[in-house]
Amino acid sequence: MAKDGIKSRALPQTEPRIRRGYFECRYGQLHVRNAIPPGGGFDEGISLLLLHHYPMSGAVYQKLLGLMGRDRSVYAPDLPGFGESDPPPSPPSIADYAGAVADFLDTMRFRQIDVAGYQSGSLVAAELAIARPACVRRVVCIGVPVAFKAEREAFRSAPWPVRPVDNGGHLAVEWERTRRGGRSTLPLDALARHLAEKLHNGPHAWWGMQAALEYAARERLGRVTQPVLLVRPRDEYWDTTQYARELVPKARLTDLPDVGDEAIETAPERIAEILRGFLQAD
Repeated sequence: MAKDGIKSRALPQTEPRIRRGYFECRYGQLHVRNAIPPGGGFDEGISLLLLHHYPMSGAVYQKLLGLMGRDRSVYAPDLPGFGESDPPPSPPSIADYAGAVADFLDTMRFRQIDVAGYQSGSLVAAELAIARPACVRRVVCIGVPVAFKAEREAFRSAPWPVRPVDNGGHLAVEWERTRRGGRSTLPLDALARHLAEKLHNGPHAWWGMQAALEYAARERLGRVTQPVLLVRPRDEYWDTTQYARELVPKARLTDLPDVGDEAIETAPERIAEILRGFLQAD
């Protein structure tokens, strides 16, 4: 009851609600962020699954959740060993990460879902689409890494994020890597949050990047049978995303030459517009 005896009336909700929860998967609990549309998710668009890059977490999709969640339910899990999700007991493959996400799909009993992945998360999205062709309807890969022998060997000799050392030298190393040599356009507070996430993921955070580099992209990407959209920001995967287009001949390709690193955080409105156009197309 408001003042003067006048009843207050709740304003209609126009923005999605962002909630978090835990779900069981083969490695323990999977932490998931969820955007719920103003209408509650009923009679909305096909639900969307967002898969993050390594060594980050689903938190990188915070802005995109709010944008895409206006007309569909959207889910952004922390992949096993990242964010607040339980880690696997040993170094996993991309197929293992996809299997943990498939456990979540089974728990939710999705009949159909669209999947989008960013950078190394795009490999998990592709593998999930291969494993669950009846459930995954459409696939979006934003900045696709396709590793070459030299990259694999360089990572094997010096994996990252680096392990902690007594004098704290690892902090400076990872800070410089986070800043990407000054190329990042993220504000300083966002860069600090990225560094904190890497440190939070513990000494095995390098497992995710190892899985991405060891992934047989040349053999696997061509096995995706669903409609695929490749989005190519001008970041470190500008060239390999073009190469991925050759591996998936029927995929559509959208170039974003004016969008650089961390596109899902620096240009979420552009990404949301592209996603919505592709996912709503006939």
